[in-house]
Amino acid sequence: RNYVDGIDIVLGYGAYKKEKTLINKFVRFDTFFIALQYFSFSLRKLAYMGVGRNLSYKKQLFFDNKGFTSHYNVISGDDDLFINDVAKRNNVGIEYSINSHTVSEPMRKWSSLLYQKKRHVSTSYYYKMKHKILLGLSSLSHFVFYISFLFLLIINKNYDIFNIIIIIFVIRFIIQQIVFYMGMKKLNEKDLFYMGFLFDVSYIIINPLIFISTTLRKNNKWN
Repeated sequence: RNYVDGIDIVLGYGAYKKEKTLINKFVRFDTFFIALQYFSFSLRKLAYMGVGRNLSYKKQLFFDNKGFTSHYNVISGDDDLFINDVAKRNNVGIEYSINSHTVSEPMRKWSSLLYQKKRHVSTSYYYKMKHKILLGLSSLSHFVFYISFLFLLIINKNYDIFNIIIIIFVIRFIIQQIVFYMGMKKLNEKDLFYMGFLFDVSYIIINPLIFISTTLRKNNKWN
C-alpha cells in the first residue's frame, strides 16, 4: 500500500526476538533508537538509510542505479549505502505497523554487539555529507547535554541556578520519555520503556568509545 505514485523505496522495522537478558534489551533498544532516527529523517524528506532485514525498493530503481556496484569494495552496509545514494525528498515511504515487522534472532554476546556497532560507524563514513553533519550534530548534542548537566551540577554553588538546571533537565526528560513511549508503542517495544533512559545515558560512554576505536582502526574495505 506504500508504493503510491512516486514512491520507489519503503523502509520498515527490523525487530529482534524478545528475551529476558540485559543484552537483549540493550540490542533491542539500540535497534529501536536507530529506527526512530531513520524513520524521523525520512518523514522530514531526509532519508539516509534502511536496514536490510526490512527494506524494499523497486527493481527498476536498483537496475537504473547499477545496484551495489558503487560500493562493491565495502564489506558491509551495502543496503544502507544504496538507500543513501538513491533516496530523494519524495521517493521514500515508511511502514511501521506491527504486522509489517520482521523478527530476527538477536545477538547474545556483547562482543557481537560491539562489532556490529563498529561496522555501522565505519559504514556511515560513506554517507552523503549532509547526513553525516546532521547525524554528527545529533550525537554531539546528546553527549554535550548530559556532560554539561553533570558539570553544572558539580561546579554550581547558586541554589537558584541549581533549580533552573534541574527544571531544564526534567523538561527534556519528560519530552524524551513521551517520544520514547509513543515510538515504542508503535514499534511494539513498550517493555523497554522503563530502561530506555538508562540505555540512553549509556550512549555518552559507548558511542564516543566506538567512534574513537573505529576511527583509529578504520577497516571496512576488501583487500
